[in-house]
Amino acid sequence: MEQLSNNLCFGGQQLRFKHQASTTACEMHFSLYLPPQASAEQPVPLIYWLSGLTCTDENFVQKAGAQKFAAEHYVAILCPDTSPRGETVPDDPDGAWDFGLGAGFYVDATATPWSEHYKMYSYITEELPALVAANFPQILDRQSIMGHSMGGHGALTIALKNPERFSSISAFAPICSPLNCPWGHKALGLYLGDDREQWSEYDSCALLQTRGCHLPILVDQGEADNFFAEQLKPELLEQAASNAGVELTLRRHTGYDHSYFFIASFIEDHIRFHANALQTK
Repeated sequence: MEQLSNNLCFGGQQLRFKHQASTTACEMHFSLYLPPQASAEQPVPLIYWLSGLTCTDENFVQKAGAQKFAAEHYVAILCPDTSPRGETVPDDPDGAWDFGLGAGFYVDATATPWSEHYKMYSYITEELPALVAANFPQILDRQSIMGHSMGGHGALTIALKNPERFSSISAFAPICSPLNCPWGHKALGLYLGDDREQWSEYDSCALLQTRGCHLPILVDQGEADNFFAEQLKPELLEQAASNAGVELTLRRHTGYDHSYFFIASFIEDHIRFHANALQTK
């Protein structure tokens, strides 16, 4: 693991690293914010942030304004990249932005040629946590997870499949049901093949129906989001949670779009929501 940068931010450290990852068979980057309270003698809980289509580990770090609130609530924030990278990693054959590089969808691909590198689910749930635990005694094993769009899908599905690891889940404008939207049909069809039963293992609505969830979930959705009706479909998540008896707070916001201006407007609420669940104070 090689440190690439370290910037002082609200008294804490905004760090960036690269490392060779075995799960994705390529070099990966991640960013980590450590609040000023973090030390081996006073470790802090960790919140994962999973970004959306076309993003890297740096978009959230530079645009969301989250460090101020992470420092206030004594939490670290870990931001992985959104896909494998490199000259040997295959990309969308048509050069589209909704698949391939920057669009790993947090799944473990099983279809060729994607299966060699696109193992983002295993990277997020196995390799990266082990790497962080081995190198940062400042971080507790108490964790929560949040994300945006494709990353909101990732946060929901990862937590629903691993509820023992997390204290809470939140998302901004998540892709709620890849089984029922064009982005999901393309990504899961190419990464996993034609077996829709495999797809359902990466669909939040399907997972709520089969597994339920005891964790609190917060979702924010802008009503001026261009992707609201065709791709995101929050009403499907709301219905699935209701059917499963799962605690879901889904807030709709008039006039807000899909951008980081939306995320920056409500990121304080999300960090407070997770801090309360993690009981940081």
